[in-house]
Amino acid sequence: MFRLLLVLFVILTPGIGSAQSVLVLGDSLSAAYGMPAEQGWVALMRQRLELRSPGLEVVNASISGETTQGGLTRLPSLLERHRPGLVLVELGANDGLRGTPLPVIRQNLEQLISLSQAGGARVLLIGVRLPPNYGPRYSEGFFNLFVEVSESLQVPRVPFLMDGVALDRGLMQDDGLHPNAAAQPRLLDNVWLHLEPLLPDPATGVTQAIAPQG
Repeated sequence: MFRLLLVLFVILTPGIGSAQSVLVLGDSLSAAYGMPAEQGWVALMRQRLELRSPGLEVVNASISGETTQGGLTRLPSLLERHRPGLVLVELGANDGLRGTPLPVIRQNLEQLISLSQAGGARVLLIGVRLPPNYGPRYSEGFFNLFVEVSESLQVPRVPFLMDGVALDRGLMQDDGLHPNAAAQPRLLDNVWLHLEPLLPDPATGVTQAIAPQG
């Protein structure tokens, strides 16, 4: 069914994505949960991009509570509407919190990437972790999914969005799951390190080839 959907999407989607649009497909970690939207890392990214690449549009399609399956449902229309040149996929945490089987999460992530690429976009996969109380076998298997998908589909990856944040109680909201406003610049820095090489060179407009991270 997915292969048929992918073929139809390629046939019905003319041209390739616009280098002038970046689509962020995420959950509450990218939707500025618990704070004004302008304080979230995606809004901060938009501000930084305005300085580095003026005219580059940022579309934040992140929704609190979103899953990989929900992202798959929404992605085709988002690609058709915005035709992004770059898609940032930050999904999976809610799947993991619900105990979704790891093969299902992996398949959904792969389909999200394949659909984005079929629409002419490059993809940056953003890795996340689960709280330790989910058990080491499931938690480590979940984290390793992002490594495996990145390597198998040859896409670059942010190793861990919450690096330097998750274990710092001063940077977390009271629920212990969501970063607070003070943490957002750090989240952006974690993403930016892997995002900037995917952006067109300001002088030439050329984007270099990027190898996936192991």
